[in-house]
Amino acid sequence: MKVLFDHPSPFLLAHGGFQIQIEQTNLALQRLGIDVEWLRWWDTSQTGEVIHYFGRASHSYLDFAHAKGLKVVMAELLTGLGSRGAVARFAQRAVIQTLQRSSFFDRMNWRAYQRCDAAVALTEWEAKLMRSVFNAPAERVHVIPNGVEEVFTPGDPKGTRGPWLVCSATITERKRVLELVQSAVAAATPLFVIGAPYAADDPYFRRFREFVATHGDVVRFEGAVSNRARLAEIYREARGFVLLSTMESLSLSALEAAACGCPLLLSDLPWARSVFADQAAYCPASAGRQATATCLRAFYDAAPSRPVPERPESWDQVAARLAKLYTHVTPELTR
Repeated sequence: MKVLFDHPSPFLLAHGGFQIQIEQTNLALQRLGIDVEWLRWWDTSQTGEVIHYFGRASHSYLDFAHAKGLKVVMAELLTGLGSRGAVARFAQRAVIQTLQRSSFFDRMNWRAYQRCDAAVALTEWEAKLMRSVFNAPAERVHVIPNGVEEVFTPGDPKGTRGPWLVCSATITERKRVLELVQSAVAAATPLFVIGAPYAADDPYFRRFREFVATHGDVVRFEGAVSNRARLAEIYREARGFVLLSTMESLSLSALEAAACGCPLLLSDLPWARSVFADQAAYCPASAGRQATATCLRAFYDAAPSRPVPERPESWDQVAARLAKLYTHVTPELTR
């Protein structure tokens, strides 16, 4: 079986967790013996049996793929929708139901969930949204989470952790990293921030950098950490992991920290509750600086006694589940 990976946004334009997810899935599938290629849009001679499309495919894309005998497994991150309140989600579902017969409905590709051969959700929460908002047939929705690399193995559970909370995230508004460091200073909780902006001249990043420069006694910032072994070491030594973003799908950094046995403080969003339940502490995503500072202080004090999260699946385990899904959508290949 040959699987073709496709994604509409070039990696060179923006880094992030989705890129890591795609790259690690590719590597794990190849270790499993699955033939994986990047879909070459210019190559009319390329062949395959399954397209794994990371995003929401257009209706014409699905039509052409099916006409060529290709199955399409679609994996879209429902980050925005999954992070909205119940009223906003209800309103979006109502709009989708109302516009089903309009040309606008087709331009939004909302019917893609009914026309793809399978849809991959990272969490039970996203699977519910695919079924309830986009009317995806239940039998086509499969929950397969992100994995973690083997380097993120737990440390000694009895080992002594350091004084720093750690946050690993892109320095951008929706991750609320500036608001987090401001709250950390207000709560006098040492915080180690790891990450980089999408662009060095981004105004939000400039404000973040200026604030950090004047509060080095509380906030530590060294940019991104590309060495995965070093990142795992930081997680194993941290007092706790914090991610207070306003929107998220399934945070890879939270999974990696959890794999290292790090206590978690996350925004109180449905994705986090569906994955970690009572294994994490929560803070409202819309909390102001003082309320966030109160959450941080309480978490900091309680972190040593908080439960260790369950170890997430490895990328090899994720790949094995995807391989079964590819076989499921191509039964003719096993006859």
